[in-house]
Amino acid sequence: MALPTWERKVRIFLCVFGLFLSVYALHVELSRESNPDYRAMCDLGESVSCSKVFTSRWGRGFGLVQLVVAEDSPLNQPNSVLGIIFYTLQMGLGLSLSKKAAMFLVFSSWVSVAGSIYLACILAFVLGDFCMVCVSTYVINFALLFTNLRRRGAIEGMKEKAG
Repeated sequence: MALPTWERKVRIFLCVFGLFLSVYALHVELSRESNPDYRAMCDLGESVSCSKVFTSRWGRGFGLVQLVVAEDSPLNQPNSVLGIIFYTLQMGLGLSLSKKAAMFLVFSSWVSVAGSIYLACILAFVLGDFCMVCVSTYVINFALLFTNLRRRGAIEGMKEKAG
């Protein structure tokens, strides 16, 4: 069994799109912090506002880090920064055919999906908002999980054939 031919193109597309959305989210958050009147392209109404979500308590460290460290701690980073790190790692490690890299890709994807489900619940049930950027990243995270599971299976198959 070889790596699926679509895997590399899909991974690059998902990671580049995820990076774009994460950088945009960081831009919106920083712009809103420096200018409270800033209106992002993704702010379409009172209950469809990404800047409202990004600047909420849950927009940094998933709203959990500040329970352990001070709100202004360097450890309490915007979720978008975590996204930039995640998508960069996904793209970089996706170049490796190592079984360990494949396992890390799957593990980190499960963590991102768990985070996506948590944040989607916060979005819907706590903030009562719809964030197009957020929902798009959730879809990307689920798609990366699927891609990484297929990749891991293919790499394990390749290693079994070779060994």
